[in-house]
Amino acid sequence: MKDDAVARTDPLLLEIIRNGLDTVADEMALILMRTAYSAIIRDSMDYSTAVCDAEGQIVGQGLTTPMHLGSFYDAMRHLITQYQGDIYEGDLFIGNDPYLASGQHLPDIYIIRPFFHDGSLQGWATTIAHHVDVGGLVPGSNSIGATEIFQEGLRLPFLKLRERGVDNAAIWSIIEANVRVPGLVLGDLRAQVSAAEAGLRGFDELFGRYGAEPMRQAFVDLHDLAERIARIYISAIPDGVYRFTDHIDGLGQEPEPIVLQVEITVTGDVITADWTGTAKQVRGGINAPLSFTKSNVYAALRSIMPPDMPNCHGYTRPITVLAPEGTLVNCVSPAPCGARGITGYRIVDCMFGALAPALPDKLTADGAGGSTLPTFAGQIDGAPFVFSECIMGTWGASRDHDGQDGVPHMASNQSNVPIEMIEADFPLRIESYGLVTDTGGAGRRRGGLALKRDYRILTDDCFLGVRSDKRRFPPHGLFGGGEGAPSTNTVEKDNELTVVPTLPTERIMLGQGAVFRHMMAGGGGYGNAHEREPERVLDDVLDGRVSVGAARDVYGVVLTPGGRGIDRAATDRLRSAGTTDEKDRPSERS
Repeated sequence: MKDDAVARTDPLLLEIIRNGLDTVADEMALILMRTAYSAIIRDSMDYSTAVCDAEGQIVGQGLTTPMHLGSFYDAMRHLITQYQGDIYEGDLFIGNDPYLASGQHLPDIYIIRPFFHDGSLQGWATTIAHHVDVGGLVPGSNSIGATEIFQEGLRLPFLKLRERGVDNAAIWSIIEANVRVPGLVLGDLRAQVSAAEAGLRGFDELFGRYGAEPMRQAFVDLHDLAERIARIYISAIPDGVYRFTDHIDGLGQEPEPIVLQVEITVTGDVITADWTGTAKQVRGGINAPLSFTKSNVYAALRSIMPPDMPNCHGYTRPITVLAPEGTLVNCVSPAPCGARGITGYRIVDCMFGALAPALPDKLTADGAGGSTLPTFAGQIDGAPFVFSECIMGTWGASRDHDGQDGVPHMASNQSNVPIEMIEADFPLRIESYGLVTDTGGAGRRRGGLALKRDYRILTDDCFLGVRSDKRRFPPHGLFGGGEGAPSTNTVEKDNELTVVPTLPTERIMLGQGAVFRHMMAGGGGYGNAHEREPERVLDDVLDGRVSVGAARDVYGVVLTPGGRGIDRAATDRLRSAGTTDEKDRPSERS
């Protein structure tokens, strides 16, 4: 954006067009959700929609998954470059490969339609959705034990699923032959096609109402407006260099910690996130392509900007992301990427950890670390089933508020699948689902509680896969706040309890009657626990969030017999005797 750039679109009209574009993207999102076949799209809402200008830059996005949306530009530039001069009305594109299509991981499949007006390419209706299976080593295609991408499933460069209105039946047949549950996968692909068609109808209405030239100018002005607002908010961050180090617990039965390290430099109205020092790519499916790393950096920074600024590619212009090739956050072929989501969550957590000293009133302590992704698969009456869901979640505390619980990580606006839907469709019974007492990090503001979910297996030979984290390195607190409780994964069968790794690399098979129990990590606390108002501690005890013992031992609050009132004198004596042992740790983990 030039310093003297001036919007040529009337501000009122620009606002109308901006909201119109977001409405088109939201309509696409609703259609995709309502017509999808699989639980991970229909109920967990692991998908995203956006509308782009002719250059592939987002000009409107659906209220879906932030960690997806910043990757759209790289994928679109890949597609446009690959098919330059060979893009026509009626075309429909499909792709998923991180290396051949600038995708994210193989289960996330793009379905994209070009929009033409008066014979000229004017924009794109884009969708991406996590498919329940795309083949590969394990059901669900999130193989943490994969050592190369060839083991992870069906790889799709950008291909024409439809050319000038004519479907390519061969591609549909290839997909059908390579996935474990073709009915779900093909149904979800058709839902994406329907969403993309709706995007074209919305585009057509806007262009018909306002004209091609005013719409193109509005796209330019929206990008420039988003950039100007982003620069204003970056300028509000004190200039400096901010660092943070975090870890993923590691792979398999004998995990070795995997380091993520960021150095954020703020200079005036520009910001750079440098990931030099992050671990090399690993022989396991948690590597992140550069486009995915950029997307999560963008999402973290977007979250501290005003909610009503345009969700356009322009806001990313003042942001630079540096990541050495061959690292966990910029993997090179043939590194596997199937479970790269866990790395994306850590990227956002590192960004927040680094910026917390500069923005103590805007950022929270560490949360549960993103979704846990369990997968169950086997046979029902001779037919295969695959069930995956994204279990959310809890946040850390902020300066003014306790951590929220039962909410998604901010990088993935997703949802837990309702118990009734799981039990109706799969041989699983949910035996426990709720929040866990004493799991939120202590502090003047308490972290959100851990969420637990227990699955009883109702069939033999059931595959279990799970992607989780935050056991060895639980969520950190800020400014004296305590850590949240660590996560746990266990299997119980015949009164024997087996601990399951956070990121298992070996195939796990369960028999009928076994129970898989997962507890997410709790959120970190904010500030000294002895500064928490006794009335808040009492409320927590009455709500079952904090036990009577923890109220006394952690918060220094003594309750009356029966636990329904505060013993003021005893509380004053206990608190005056000392403070909590938690240390300030706003900017570094080791």
